[in-house]
Amino acid sequence: SNRLLRKEDQMLRNLARPSASALRGTFANMPRRALSLPTADLCDEAGLDVSKIPSHKVKIVDPAMNFRNFGGLTEFSGKITTIKAYESNPAVKKAFEEEGLGRVLVVDAGGSMRCAMLGDMIAEAGTKNGWAGIVVYGCIRDSKVVGQLQLGVKALNTHPVKSHKNHPGERDIEVIFGGVTFKPGQYLYSDSDGIIISDAPLMLGDHCPNP
Repeated sequence: SNRLLRKEDQMLRNLARPSASALRGTFANMPRRALSLPTADLCDEAGLDVSKIPSHKVKIVDPAMNFRNFGGLTEFSGKITTIKAYESNPAVKKAFEEEGLGRVLVVDAGGSMRCAMLGDMIAEAGTKNGWAGIVVYGCIRDSKVVGQLQLGVKALNTHPVKSHKNHPGERDIEVIFGGVTFKPGQYLYSDSDGIIISDAPLMLGDHCPNP
């Protein structure tokens, strides 16, 4: 009968639909760097509108900086580790050789347009070691290869010339660009809409990508 067919159809749909516990298990087993949330939704959830930007706990990197996505992951988030280095990248290489644990490396390269602070080999190391991404206030190179990696990469532009290796740089200090002070241990969220920073992990409902 039609009623029996409808019942069988409902049973099949129930079998195809994953349970809430199964979905939670799926999220739990995903790589941490793959878990991110839209910055627009996070701002809404935090109650941020234009009238609250100056005093709100969530800070927005000035879009006039025109940061561009170069990595294979256009959405990424994680706990911040910082580097300050001008046209010299040994500290970037050393950081990406460490276990990333889903962190985001923020590099204050002084906005230099004269050389690249990240190339394909360093980016591949960061991907292999579990970094979520990198934000470079400067340039990168090997963008074609970098764009194929499961790594979030934001920078101002590309440049074919590599940096020098003459200065070790500074690690895990406060750095400032884009109207924001980046502090080690804060949380960064990045997607095609922009970059936002928070002292504590942000949540959307009961979903927190960076516990």
